[in-house]
Amino acid sequence: MALSTQSEEPEIEPGEEAGRDKAQGKGAARPAIQSPPSSRGFLSMKWIILLVFVVGIGVGGAWYWSYSSTRESTDDAQIDGHLHPVSARISGTVLTVLVRDNQYVEQGTALVEIDPRDYQVAVDRARADLAEMEASLHVSRTEVPISSTTSFSQLSGAEASVGEADASLVSAQKEVDAARARLNVTRATVREATANEVRAARDLKRMEALVAKEEVSRQQYDLSVAEGESDHAQVESAMSRVREAEEGIRVAESKVTQQKAALVRAQTLVKSASTAPQQVAVTQARAETAAARVQQMRAALDQASLNLTYATIRAPASGVISQRTVEVGQVVAAGQTLLSVIPLDVDNIWVAADFKETQLKNVRPGQAVTISVDTYGGREYKGHVESIAAASGARSSLLPPENATGNFVKVVQRVPVRISFDPDQDQDHLLRPGMSVFPTVLTK
Repeated sequence: MALSTQSEEPEIEPGEEAGRDKAQGKGAARPAIQSPPSSRGFLSMKWIILLVFVVGIGVGGAWYWSYSSTRESTDDAQIDGHLHPVSARISGTVLTVLVRDNQYVEQGTALVEIDPRDYQVAVDRARADLAEMEASLHVSRTEVPISSTTSFSQLSGAEASVGEADASLVSAQKEVDAARARLNVTRATVREATANEVRAARDLKRMEALVAKEEVSRQQYDLSVAEGESDHAQVESAMSRVREAEEGIRVAESKVTQQKAALVRAQTLVKSASTAPQQVAVTQARAETAAARVQQMRAALDQASLNLTYATIRAPASGVISQRTVEVGQVVAAGQTLLSVIPLDVDNIWVAADFKETQLKNVRPGQAVTISVDTYGGREYKGHVESIAAASGARSSLLPPENATGNFVKVVQRVPVRISFDPDQDQDHLLRPGMSVFPTVLTK
């Protein structure tokens, strides 16, 4: 309580005390008396510094926690890109090499020229073969209507011949029947004439007996003799007609045989001509075969023309020439790699980053990425997460680890993440596949 009632004198700086004495007119200035530092002020300063330090640590920790909790980064990353191997599609001798290593070329630029003369000859030969086959196709197509008309005309003629031969056969058979009827008539006449001759002979014998007895006149006898001779002549005439009728039958029967043969021939012609549709189909098939051959020859010409164009090897993409191994005069084979073209635009390069599996909890495709390139002193590029691999790098390797063997040591695995560059950032094509980078993914 005594301390609370005691008046505190203000602290007077040495300079102030000297000034005061001078102002009061004192003759000699008293030496300045330096008061000892206050222990209470010193303690207050320490606490302030400690407080500031603690607050700084807290703010820095909060900032670091906020920064690190929304970002994931790795130094196991590099730029990757497409590498287009350029190979010969035909074999031949190299005439010209138009590029050199590390030269930038546009897509479609001629790189290497192979001797095209052999392939030009092949094109000319294929073109000639095509012209020949097109002529054959024209002939085959012209033969189709001719074959159709001829075959069906032959069929119609053969059918008409069958009808004619059939009618002739019927007529010949009727002639045979008529000849046989005439034969029957002549045979009846022969029988009648023979009967008359027999009767006349008997009458003549009786006449001879009567003439001998002179019971009849000689005239009557001579008349009987004449009648007998007449009847004999009629018999011979009838026999002659019989032979004639028999010959007529044989002639008619031979005609029947001939007409039967003609009918068989006509029917054979009909059978042969009845294949007219098949003959027409064969002609059409021949024309279709010729058309197919024309298509084949056209394909051969197209292939020969393609091989001729392959004599000039062009850049498959815009990029920088690398790994050139071809030289003028070299004989190359089809499929032999001659050089490579590496595109350098940001659409054809990306970052292959291997993140630890513990870092991928919040990493998603589409998230923004800051890419620091070591080559250019940490120059930063913008990008985004394109995709996350379906398996870890160890699982995708040629010889993946087999943990079931018992020699298991848990190792944090790394999972490849593909990061694409945002467009319009590398106009000078400074980025190269294989460069080391430090990507940072903004996860929130």
